[in-house]
Amino acid sequence: MDILKEINGASTIGIGGHIRPDGDCIGSVMGLYLYLSKVCPGVEIQIFLEKPADIFSCISRIGQIRTDFHTEVEQFDVFFALDTTKERMGKAESYFDQAKKRINIDHHISNSGCGDVNYLMPEASSTSELIYDLMKDRSQIDVEIAKALYIGIIHDTGVFQYSNTSPSTLKAAAELISYGFDFPKLIDETFYEKTYVQNQILGRALLESFLFMNGKCAVSMVDKKTMSFYEAQPHDLDGIVNQLRKTKGVECAIFLYQLDTLEYKVSLRSNGKVNVEKVASFFGGGGHERAAGVTMQGTFHDIVNNLSAQIAVQLRETSRWDVPGGSHVPRNY
Repeated sequence: MDILKEINGASTIGIGGHIRPDGDCIGSVMGLYLYLSKVCPGVEIQIFLEKPADIFSCISRIGQIRTDFHTEVEQFDVFFALDTTKERMGKAESYFDQAKKRINIDHHISNSGCGDVNYLMPEASSTSELIYDLMKDRSQIDVEIAKALYIGIIHDTGVFQYSNTSPSTLKAAAELISYGFDFPKLIDETFYEKTYVQNQILGRALLESFLFMNGKCAVSMVDKKTMSFYEAQPHDLDGIVNQLRKTKGVECAIFLYQLDTLEYKVSLRSNGKVNVEKVASFFGGGGHERAAGVTMQGTFHDIVNNLSAQIAVQLRETSRWDVPGGSHVPRNY
């Protein structure tokens, strides 16, 4: 894809990502916005996202993000959907649908393309890496663009720990840090550092977690009452599922938090023997082989038991594991 060719002649450009934006979504959206603002002077460019977490305030011009969505939809000449399908864009979906040209850039294997022009690379570590690759005029990249893209890459690779990290990912990261920002500080402040509330709710989630399926799965849940007690927001739950995944002997981790009555956001992580993208896709979600998510309806017990049935299928295939029958979740949880 030649981004500049695709937007040639456009006087208005919109950029959006998925609901509950994570580091890669925010990094790719802001990186593209800052780049296009430099190479396309005079073009009106607007960003549509839900309010990012405060840890991303270090990204230049992040205050330009529009979190207000008007009933009367503006028509853009070009609209980018980054790191997502249009169905997960929330209120920004209508802006994408009404655009004269729609461009979808993503690295999720579950995305089959929702734009007039699609650039889908599931082998890439992140959408931020893809955006960097598409910036053909590297002379226009500056330290602020580099910071935004670097943040996106480190968040979707777990600071280069996850299996989606490739030689090209490390090469891109090396080139980005050459622009001269304090990358160790950036990693600490946006990835590792936690607020007191985040540490409290992490501790609560770990304390109330349990193992099942012969210790191969770890699960925990935070309900709306607990969220309210700690005055926590969804972004305060980041990292819980990965901590569950690190439990010795665990092949798959499940973390749920309650969105509404009988509705939960589910995050899945794998250590390699379970393709959680297949599990999530079975229930209408998506993601990657080792990191995926889905929104599901039902009670906590029903959701986990339904998920465990799909996880068990893959554990049988990959490790010849003998799955016990009956309900896997303690009823007194």
